[in-house]
Amino acid sequence: MFKKILFSTTGTSLCDAAARVAFDMANRYGAKLFIIHIFGIPDRSYSQAAIDIKTGEKVDLNSDHFQKVQEEIKQTYSEQIKHNKECEFEILAGIPGTEILRTARKKDIDLIIMGARHSKKEKKSPQQKLIIGNTLQTVARSARCPVLIIGRTAASFWGGISNILFGTDFSKASDSAFLFAYKLARTLKCTLNFFHVINISEDSSGNVMDQNEIDDRIRDARAKIREKYLSRMEEFEDYEIDVWEGIPYVEIVKYSREKFADLIIMAHHSKKIDLEEANIGTTMEQIALRSNCPVISINHTDKI
Repeated sequence: MFKKILFSTTGTSLCDAAARVAFDMANRYGAKLFIIHIFGIPDRSYSQAAIDIKTGEKVDLNSDHFQKVQEEIKQTYSEQIKHNKECEFEILAGIPGTEILRTARKKDIDLIIMGARHSKKEKKSPQQKLIIGNTLQTVARSARCPVLIIGRTAASFWGGISNILFGTDFSKASDSAFLFAYKLARTLKCTLNFFHVINISEDSSGNVMDQNEIDDRIRDARAKIREKYLSRMEEFEDYEIDVWEGIPYVEIVKYSREKFADLIIMAHHSKKIDLEEANIGTTMEQIALRSNCPVISINHTDKI
């Protein structure tokens, strides 16, 4: 299922959680792990120099510096490398999102793993800390393969994939996420949990659904899951269906805890817009930042 995994790292403690999952998955599923570090953005002066992302200082783009940075990254993950022989390191200079996508295409990557935490040097308000950064937005929007996001340290302590949560809003985008979730559950012999949330937030006019309407929608949603998804599964019976009411991201995070989910799989967004223009949806964003397990975002279908 995962033959080639790409892990993008800053080489700092902010990426420790994502690194833990990347090395674990590569070792557990026999995948080759490509570890890339983009250390600087090229200077606009057309010189052989770049602005170091970590320090903000200008550095020379020469082979000695590339080698030095690579040795630092290897040293950072020296313990993990002992247990993962199939590792390849690459140090690049450029715009992080662009270089990650370029490497993923060049290496024909099956899965990209990234963290979602902000740099400690960045002064972020509590509200800003609940917003995914530009690099992750760029990669999740344009990657041709699934993108696995680690939003919290707690999400990195796991024992592999045995229980998958597929969250759906029945949008066209969710169809692609279902195909990947079903394929993964079937390949790894996992339990597949189908979950939909009846959004009871007030609409723009201030209307609130009464309980009879909520109950009707729950019944309709359960029937729709059976019609839309279960009818497409062949000889796969290890699944559960649940429909709750509430605020979608809150209920999905709660449900994942209750079911001890190892992985959440959802569509990158639910709006009917060009895939290359869609940012990660608000619900997906909040789940990725709050979940106790890794979250996979699906936008394009090339690698499904």
